[in-house]
Amino acid sequence: MKNRIKRLSFIAVLLCACMLGTACGNKDGGQTYAWPLATCSSGETVTNTFAQRFADYVYEMSDGEMRIQVYTDSTLGTDTELMETCKDGDIPFVVQSPSPQVSYMPELCVFDTPCCYTDIETVRENLGDDELMQNFRDIYQDAGYQLLGITDQGFRVMTMNGNYSGIDSIKGQKIRVMENKYHIQYWKGVGANPTPMTFSEVYIGLQQGTIDAQENAYALIVTAKLYEQQQNLIETNAVPDLVTLIVSDVFMNKLSDEQQEIIRQAASKAQQDSYEISDQKKEEARTFLEKEGMKIITPSEEEFEEMKKLSQPVWDSVREQCGEKLFEAYTAIAEEK
Repeated sequence: MKNRIKRLSFIAVLLCACMLGTACGNKDGGQTYAWPLATCSSGETVTNTFAQRFADYVYEMSDGEMRIQVYTDSTLGTDTELMETCKDGDIPFVVQSPSPQVSYMPELCVFDTPCCYTDIETVRENLGDDELMQNFRDIYQDAGYQLLGITDQGFRVMTMNGNYSGIDSIKGQKIRVMENKYHIQYWKGVGANPTPMTFSEVYIGLQQGTIDAQENAYALIVTAKLYEQQQNLIETNAVPDLVTLIVSDVFMNKLSDEQQEIIRQAASKAQQDSYEISDQKKEEARTFLEKEGMKIITPSEEEFEEMKKLSQPVWDSVREQCGEKLFEAYTAIAEEK
């Protein structure tokens, strides 16, 4: 409770700074404060790199007249709190996974369609489609945000202690998942016992045996040292681990056309950089985990197809929620591959 009060007080100070900064510039016409950008991510993750690259590009492209301060590690709030403060314009920029955004924009559940893609390049190709991205931009704007960019940390992969000899090995595994009904439905469908848990509790949960397994992007398995408690990594690749950069629609509309253009261009450049960074971090993480003794297993094509078959009820749930048009647009290119 004390931490929440301190955080809200800090946000209030930021809001006052934003109000003062919006009202007046310095003598040269530049900013008198730095706009806050918040994320719940920690360590040298793609999420944080994406956020910082964006801030750096904004500063560079505006010749130092536009400044953004990045706050990591949930300093300014949880994912849900950030969505609320971003919409109001108190914290104008947020970088986070789309998963917590589904509560505000139910159509985004389309990103939770499991076993849809087999390679990350196809995901990026599809999300680079102007028509599809315009659909997503419209969804965000209707909810009070603007979608500036979207990148990834590769796919979410599973770690476990038991030996893997096919998808039957997953049955009964108590696997930690995010509080996401589609993820829960998927893991139940393949026979596991999904257990929602905050990420900060995962290491202890594995250590104490509360859970047997978990799934996350490669980089997070390294930064959170989950390899200390797990023996095997299975590249289940159920869903891509996406990361969005959003801005308050209220805040954005108060900026000049020139400022808005700088922000959009900076976001685009940061997104392009992040793809290469993501691939590099995945390979570095994979090499590190192997050196630490973790066995990395890639399911066969037949096993992946079996998991895809078992996940069809989730596809039906997602299609019903997001609508046929958006579902087909998101999955069509994957089905063609």
